[in-house]
Amino acid sequence: MTTEERISPAARLGFEPGMLVQEIGHDHDADQELRQAIEEFTGKALADGDHEAGAGAVLLWFRDDDGDLTDSLVDAIGALEPAGVIWLLTPKAGRDGYIEPGDIAEAAQTAGLTQTRAISVATDWAGTRLVSPAR
Repeated sequence: MTTEERISPAARLGFEPGMLVQEIGHDHDADQELRQAIEEFTGKALADGDHEAGAGAVLLWFRDDDGDLTDSLVDAIGALEPAGVIWLLTPKAGRDGYIEPGDIAEAAQTAGLTQTRAISVATDWAGTRLVSPAR
């Protein structure tokens, strides 16, 4: 087992113990192991999409047929504390709901966000870390 495999998925995403993580777009296809790992690592339940503001991070589960990605990103920005990040979780290539990387980049730029990294976060899901340029 490599060092990366031993590190909690929540730690790989940059979460910290005690951090409030808001979850938007959760559905039956969301990766339950990832969700559980985040809750165990942070020591807090994931806040639902109705949570007002002040999250250290937002998990945005998004599929191709979920509507307008730019609008969803703008909504997610409103939930963040000033130094917060958005993890956009999209189905991997070949899975239902896959979104082209160019579409993600365009939506992020239109929403005023910068992509800082992309990683595999689960068997069926890729993660794209997005931040406001001032952060």
